[in-house]
Amino acid sequence: MTVLAFDFDGTLSDSEMTVLLGDQYGVADEMDEITKRAMNNEIEYAESLRRRAALLEDLPNEKVEAAFGGVYLREGAAETIRRLNEAGVYTAILTGGFERGVERALEREGVTVDEIVANRLPVEDGVLTGAVEGPLIEGTKDDALADLAEREDVDMAETVAVGDGANDLPMLEVAGQAIGFEPKSAVAPSCDVIVETMAELQDVLEGKEILPNE
Repeated sequence: MTVLAFDFDGTLSDSEMTVLLGDQYGVADEMDEITKRAMNNEIEYAESLRRRAALLEDLPNEKVEAAFGGVYLREGAAETIRRLNEAGVYTAILTGGFERGVERALEREGVTVDEIVANRLPVEDGVLTGAVEGPLIEGTKDDALADLAEREDVDMAETVAVGDGANDLPMLEVAGQAIGFEPKSAVAPSCDVIVETMAELQDVLEGKEILPNE
């Protein structure tokens, strides 16, 4: 069996959750600037996530839901997930983004993955606290991928990681196959293969006999 781990924002989705949240609060530009610096490895990811969450303090939960309702899978992503599931590949989403946004996007397309490892924005009295919680703040995606592989009794050589940003580097560097999806310049050198569309990704996975040829 193969374990395949996707990043979400910038990979499975061309939405950026924190920017959508920022749009609801008038802080999208500040969010976008912090995100870009983190994805280019200019500031630590954990610090960037805490800064972005702090900008959202007191955002009403109904506006949070509205933002997550704007998270979509990119073209071809749902088909890719379906094909992987049908092929018996263990699929996971490892994201520094937020569970609710991932779940909304998957539900809309009627697809599921075997595991979602993501962060959360806590709510108190109907508003965001400005904090962030979850396993991928200080924790890194290499450890998350290794945990999945160990639990599923899969050798790391049989794992695949697909990502685009600096916080994906740890999993890209330890996976058996590292696939960059339109990777940032700091990330591209760590990728075995680079793709720009989900159709290209499916072709690569067919070539590696992870997906059957259609």
